[in-house]
Amino acid sequence: MSPLAIIVLSISMSTDAFAAAVARGAAHRPSLPETLKAALLFGVIEAITPLLGWALGSIASGFVESIDHWIAFGLLGAVGGNMIWQATRASDESEADETRKSGLWVLIGTALGTSIDAGAVGVGLALIDANIWIIAASIGFSTFLLTAIGMRIGKAIGIRFGKLAELLGGVALIAIGALILFDHLSGKVI
Repeated sequence: MSPLAIIVLSISMSTDAFAAAVARGAAHRPSLPETLKAALLFGVIEAITPLLGWALGSIASGFVESIDHWIAFGLLGAVGGNMIWQATRASDESEADETRKSGLWVLIGTALGTSIDAGAVGVGLALIDANIWIIAASIGFSTFLLTAIGMRIGKAIGIRFGKLAELLGGVALIAIGALILFDHLSGKVI
């Protein structure tokens, strides 16, 4: 993958964590140590999940080598489509209340919930033989940064901006999937 594709992928994978962080920051203004702790937790979990997905995808890659680009396109399209759906649907009060709750276990649960898509993307990355170590580190770093920024500015910008970021992230994932498909069908590698 090109450096630009890795950057776009990393930011796209971080937008759901950003949206959750904005909602958390909109509910209450966390202190700087709380912000950094949450951002580190989100970043580490978001970096680990594509590695786990990649390991699973590597096991299966020999069986699906002839259609791996279609699978990568399908996974990225599905994750991107889900992000778009999540961003455009109306949130209910119980969901908003859940995001506002604090505590380590709620934070871990939220971080795991926002990183599931990175695991699916990791599977797709194994199928196209991408450098998962650079990509996982990039995803973790961008998630750390976007989570910290989201928590700090959440009160000022509100939840709506976080939804827009998630929507754009979904569109970017679909575009990356389409590029992978196009490049493999045309014989190029991104």
